[in-house]
Amino acid sequence: MDAGDDDGALMLRYGGGDLHAFEELYERHRGSLYRYLLRQCRDSDAAADLFQDVWGRVIANRERYEARARFTTYLFHIAHNCSIDYFRRQSARRSAQTDPVDDRNDELTAPGHERPDAQLAHLQLETAFRRALEALPPEQREVFLLYEEAELNLDEIANITGVGMETAKSRLRYALNKLRAALRDDPAVSAQADPQRSDRGGRGWARE
Repeated sequence: MDAGDDDGALMLRYGGGDLHAFEELYERHRGSLYRYLLRQCRDSDAAADLFQDVWGRVIANRERYEARARFTTYLFHIAHNCSIDYFRRQSARRSAQTDPVDDRNDELTAPGHERPDAQLAHLQLETAFRRALEALPPEQREVFLLYEEAELNLDEIANITGVGMETAKSRLRYALNKLRAALRDDPAVSAQADPQRSDRGGRGWARE
């Protein structure tokens, strides 16, 4: 398989029976998809179930796939719909107490070479970030996750969430401002790092 194969071409090849093409797609997107689902539903067991559900739908629809949009948009549109279905089911039976998120599942790979003090600083930053993310209104949290984890543009995010691009842009701006403010005001973070700088990778959302 050529490294330059794009996602849409891989999905079309998978629809034609190329199982290796699916394996490549899965490896490319499993991490960002799982983190999106985990941070949406904030329950590791539910996230694992949704993760399987999303890929199950991709598999079930492989022969009907048309490359009219980026595969990432297609994948996260399915993930969005699965999340909506999950929240609808939960709304009828949600209890006041929810299980804490298993932080070990937040990243599919974990660094093993950092010094203990660096690991502690990273953990404090991650904890503060997760707390700030969970405090966002659901609409703002989802737009941020689609932008940061899925690396979608505003047009694609608006299409997935069913809102206008200006609404998506506004939600993302509010989310970024609230996250920056929360990290800036967190004592554990402000004592060790500049909150305007992100070492989380991806798009570097905390930078102006």
